[in-house]
Amino acid sequence: MGEHIYKAKNDYYKEQYRPQFHFSPERNWMNDPNGMVYYKGEYHLFYQYHPYSSIWGAMHWGHAVSRDLVYWEHFPVALEPDELGTIFSGSAVVDWNDSSGFFDGGSGLVAFYTNAPVGEEYDIDLQQQSIAYSKDKGRTWHKYDGNPVLKNQGTSDFRDPKVIWHQESKKWIMVLAVQDRVEFYNSSNLIDWTYVSSFGSDIEGTHQGVYECPDVFPLPLYDENDIKIDEKWVLVLSVGAGNGINKNDPQPPAGGSGMMYFVGDFDGTIFTPDNQSIDADNLEWVDYGADFYAGVSWSDKSLVDGQRLWLAWMSNWRYANQVPTEVWRSAMSIPRALKLKRFPEGIKLVQSPAENLKDLRVESKTWSDLIISPDVNLLTDTNEGLLEIIAEFELLDAQEFGFKVYSGDDQETVIGYDTKEETVFVDRSQSGNIELHKDFAAKHQAVLSANDKRVKMHIFIDWSSVELFANDGKKVISDLIFPNINSRDLNLYAKDGNVKLISLDIYKLRSIW
Repeated sequence: MGEHIYKAKNDYYKEQYRPQFHFSPERNWMNDPNGMVYYKGEYHLFYQYHPYSSIWGAMHWGHAVSRDLVYWEHFPVALEPDELGTIFSGSAVVDWNDSSGFFDGGSGLVAFYTNAPVGEEYDIDLQQQSIAYSKDKGRTWHKYDGNPVLKNQGTSDFRDPKVIWHQESKKWIMVLAVQDRVEFYNSSNLIDWTYVSSFGSDIEGTHQGVYECPDVFPLPLYDENDIKIDEKWVLVLSVGAGNGINKNDPQPPAGGSGMMYFVGDFDGTIFTPDNQSIDADNLEWVDYGADFYAGVSWSDKSLVDGQRLWLAWMSNWRYANQVPTEVWRSAMSIPRALKLKRFPEGIKLVQSPAENLKDLRVESKTWSDLIISPDVNLLTDTNEGLLEIIAEFELLDAQEFGFKVYSGDDQETVIGYDTKEETVFVDRSQSGNIELHKDFAAKHQAVLSANDKRVKMHIFIDWSSVELFANDGKKVISDLIFPNINSRDLNLYAKDGNVKLISLDIYKLRSIW
């Protein structure tokens, strides 16, 4: 997978709960990923960052760089608050043809962010969109003298610009979160923006939270045999926790913060969903766990190998400021590859772990063709650590089966499948430190029918999180957990009957730090 170019010089990444293969800041507060762009062999990850506290505060853009999406190098803060406000979420693009005029006919990076005047020191109270540019591969940034480039006309929530190049219309497109909708703008030079349309205010799905961190991108559409049959556009929206227009609307599946998506067509002006009658019963959710939020994709990665890659903030606004860490607070999910797939019930967004994560594997064990009964545990000699688990089961008569991770000292996290309810789930109700919020101790589940009586589970286990990709990523559950350091047992279980284990591969993973 290539040389491990980036290695931390410090050895302090061993604190309790510190993720070992998920990105986390060296210290202090982090939330949404921002400015994600691929340029000249490097993945840039910017993020909402408070450099002076482990509690949310005056937002900056933190910065890290990777060559492989596995090992990361920390860089200095990229963008700091200014006279227009703090630096909220946004995006970045490669200006390949110097349409902005910033790069003397060459190419460079342009970042788009929301200036949010949070605090008594500002005499304005409206969010506005500004830009900055870099001529040295993102190492230093220069704010545009003419900021803001998109002024607020009086809307309280007006933020999180995601900018893309739309090849068919030969225009730059900005999609912006504006309370109960997203607005689309276009530009020829990345500086002057024209409103063209909006989407979302009239859908009956949910306005339980304001819309945040939109993304819009094309994806190939595959049939059930993984043969490409078409291309569609996907619009992704994050929904905040109980701060919306109608707080009685349905919440995301695990409560609090969540992400939904819409599949349709985009002509550079108007996004048209395939489903013209979107309500609470047919909303499509990105993740059925509590801790996958504000996910956005890398720009320009499609120029390298055609994949659309993204990650998200692993937390939930219900308890983000209370998670039991001290030196740092928050981590990102693992990077994931996206595609659309047509199933009998419709088109679904499918996620899979980024291929380069296989570079983390250092040791493996394999089992196959075994009957698992309630009194059998194959894994009594497998101590919990950093693990990747890939399993396929064939249904027999067990009511439930799966894995119990970080087990011991009267605690465990259960990752399983309920055959009667046809649901895959993560149950963290006894996962260790569950007192940080009244709703933290919960079972998060998603409806998932067996495929020819078979169920697949692909699981990543870090020191404070589990991520489950079920049936090749058709349903995903991402959850934080905070287990006791002595609870290390790993169990494979069946309940009220037997299940056939078709195959099981368990990989021990190395730390990226």
